[in-house]
Amino acid sequence: MQDLELLRHFQFERILNEDPLAHSLTLLGSVTDSDDLNNSLPAIIRIEKTALPISVAPTVIAERLQEVKPIESTDIYTWMLGWLKASPEHPDVKINIIYPATEVHIRKYTTQTITMVQETPGIYASVVKPYIDAFPPSRIQWVLDILSGKSEAEKVLYRSLTPENGFIILPDMKWDLTTVSSLYLVAIALTDSVRSLRDLRKAHLPMLRTIREEATRIVGDKWGLAKGSLRLYVHYQPSYYHFHVHIVNAGYYGLMGSTVGQAHLLEDIISLLELDPDEGPSIFERMTLTYGLGDQHGLYDPLIRARV
Repeated sequence: MQDLELLRHFQFERILNEDPLAHSLTLLGSVTDSDDLNNSLPAIIRIEKTALPISVAPTVIAERLQEVKPIESTDIYTWMLGWLKASPEHPDVKINIIYPATEVHIRKYTTQTITMVQETPGIYASVVKPYIDAFPPSRIQWVLDILSGKSEAEKVLYRSLTPENGFIILPDMKWDLTTVSSLYLVAIALTDSVRSLRDLRKAHLPMLRTIREEATRIVGDKWGLAKGSLRLYVHYQPSYYHFHVHIVNAGYYGLMGSTVGQAHLLEDIISLLELDPDEGPSIFERMTLTYGLGDQHGLYDPLIRARV
């Protein structure tokens, strides 16, 4: 089913999340299965207002502003609402679709209460690792399709094919591909032996350092961003269990995923691994990790029961 056709057939059920900071709504509904008209499948649609690009600054008032409605005026201050003309070059919203959506997707995108949990190495071994091991390979098939070049090949900005230390860099689906101030790329490792922060070893330092170097080079060459303009970090818990690094404009604030209790700076990860001895367990095998976990996450109940 084509995306526009899917949107036209979307039957709204409820709001999963409202984020005034990100100017977004996440909706749950259903779409009739094109192969079985008597069967409706769950769908999640996230609608986010796009940022105004810097390029429209000279003309946004004189040419693009179509209508205004005054709200209030006092002394030298005036407030009003405004509507812009439609523009093929500058869309009003960005729409993400998950279809068909699973129960795991629905839980993930639902507004959640966050609780801070402590994961000791023992709790990781007894609770978290079995949880990760139980995930079927189909859950990350979309990642494997990107790595193999089956999908999004035209978006790849860098590709290193070294089996153990290789990775690709491409724009993250959350970025509108236009607004440099909200630039968002992702580096995805080729190896399937690193599923999360816990699996990182000193032997992975060449990969991590190269990700840092290539990300800096790419944004400098392509978007003119200077060294130090990026925030590179790794999530724990991640949204999917195949190692990846988030690459974001350092001035892009308001991202939930960049908060303390979820994001670990790549620079700090590299420094910790450099302090590791050449032999013995990695520091990420030995550490107790503290992080925020939503009450819809599959690990929430077992970690609450096991917490120290």
